Amino acid sequence: MGKRFAVSAYVLPASGILLALTFFLWPSLSPAASGFLPGVLAFGSIALLCGSAFSAVGHADVVEARLGQPWGTLVLTLSVTVIEVSVMASMMLNGENNPTLARESVLSVLMIVNAGIVGLCLLLGSIRHREQTIQQQGVSGYLSATIALGVMLLILPSETRAGASGIFSPFQLVYMSAIALALYAAFLYMQTVRYREHFNAQPEGHAEDPPELGPFILAIFMLLASLGAVVALSGWVAMSFEDFISQFALRDPDAVIGALVATLILLPEGMSAVRAAARNHLQHSLNIALGSALATVSLTIPAMAFISVMIGRPMVLGLDNEDRTMLLLTFVLAVLSFGTGKTNALNGVIHLIVFCVYVMLLFAP
Repeated sequence: MGKRFAVSAYVLPASGILLALTFFLWPSLSPAASGFLPGVLAFGSIALLCGSAFSAVGHADVVEARLGQPWGTLVLTLSVTVIEVSVMASMMLNGENNPTLARESVLSVLMIVNAGIVGLCLLLGSIRHREQTIQQQGVSGYLSATIALGVMLLILPSETRAGASGIFSPFQLVYMSAIALALYAAFLYMQTVRYREHFNAQPEGHAEDPPELGPFILAIFMLLASLGAVVALSGWVAMSFEDFISQFALRDPDAVIGALVATLILLPEGMSAVRAAARNHLQHSLNIALGSALATVSLTIPAMAFISVMIGRPMVLGLDNEDRTMLLLTFVLAVLSFGTGKTNALNGVIHLIVFCVYVMLLFAP
């Protein structure tokens, strides 16, 4: 890491945590409060959150270089998933019940990853390297598990007899949560033990010497601090944005809020995935991006289901018609884009066009 990054990598997360503590100790300064100063602090929290996300990417690269694949990617993926659950839980418990918040946040992650981040990775990687190759077995594993869980958890609830309104019955919710956890555990075993070689491919000549033990331990500590700053600030940013968009006559404000939460949480992984694709490490890039989507749908919904049952607040999982169509289109497109084992710029352009349509539907469903 360069000297300029070394300074920002430590100062920005610390500043973000201090600002979040300021909001906690002096609630009158919260971005959700009225007045000039809270608005300034809200913009400051957004800037520090973005800086902390960049910091997390840099430290995650150090951790990954030491641990190797796929463990390095799992560290960042699981850390960010824990953060996402904590942010969504805080928003779910804040004010009135938001029964569709978990659904919209998970859908946003799937769309942002599979259409936006993947599209950007394919486009930038192809512009620099013309064609890139992947391990089809590894990518197929990600897509198979994500598609199965996406359909069972976000589309099936509206098709069951008990779920006419998109809500699983309590038994169905607990059962499907256990299915999601079991499937993810099976995937992790295949990824890290049985078929580890399917997720390790990278072009020859790209191997780098792993960092020493001292920088590795420091990177782990600062990665946790950076992610902590992201989660501490994202709650305030999301709350201030929720108050801001309430002034507009949006047809589906929960969808916009869910997309904002997903965007904030995916910043570290998204930037890391794009950088890896630009360096011609496309398999590594897809491990980060697709692994994030799979971890989100596998772990976030069971965690939110547990909270929903504990506090007695219903959780709507069944998607609306337009969201169901866009999700299925994205899944089909992902299967076709990676079906040959090689990617090009056209694949990336198509993914990004679908992502633009998804963004339009957030505001004009």
